[in-house]
Amino acid sequence: MGKRLNSKHKIDRRLGVNLWGRPKSPLNRREYGPGQHGQRRRKPSDFGTQLMAKQKLKGYYGNISEKAFRKYYEEAVRRRGDTSENLIAILETRLDAVVYRLKFVPTVFAARQVVNHGHVLVNGRRVTIPSFRVREGDVIEVKEKSRQMPLIIEAIQSPERDVASYFEVDHSGMKGTFLRLPKLEDVPYPVQMEPNLVVEFYSR
Repeated sequence: MGKRLNSKHKIDRRLGVNLWGRPKSPLNRREYGPGQHGQRRRKPSDFGTQLMAKQKLKGYYGNISEKAFRKYYEEAVRRRGDTSENLIAILETRLDAVVYRLKFVPTVFAARQVVNHGHVLVNGRRVTIPSFRVREGDVIEVKEKSRQMPLIIEAIQSPERDVASYFEVDHSGMKGTFLRLPKLEDVPYPVQMEPNLVVEFYSR
């Protein structure tokens, strides 16, 4: 677990932001990147700014693979409407992101693990794929046998985050409903996300 925690903190320091807004981020103590050259920060080029925006968004959702992330972008382009808004809506329908948003777990990495291990039901059926896409009206809940897990209980009781407005949640029953696709302004990112720059990056 220590290695995973360190790798998450490295993401924070590499990107220069407290990506998940967590109080234990090392960025709260030292605002520079990892490694011996971390303190040297040059003004990034346009390409560098776009790349950073992509890395930030990918990292926030648990370091999604480049292949998967590009697929999400291509789907966002095919949909009607604003591509950057579409991209955010797609990312927010991933089951691991939904479990994190419902405050059933403390981090998106924990959400991925909880889903992988079969602790989550969607519409009463067990789903073990973190990238599974949730639809409007779907009911997501913690399996009854898993409801005493300390990780889940502590996350629900934590005052660190609020549940996003596009969910209805009953924490006593450990159950939530995905109400609607969110817009960028609805998503409670602790740092500024710039999906428009991600779109620019891929459309170069």
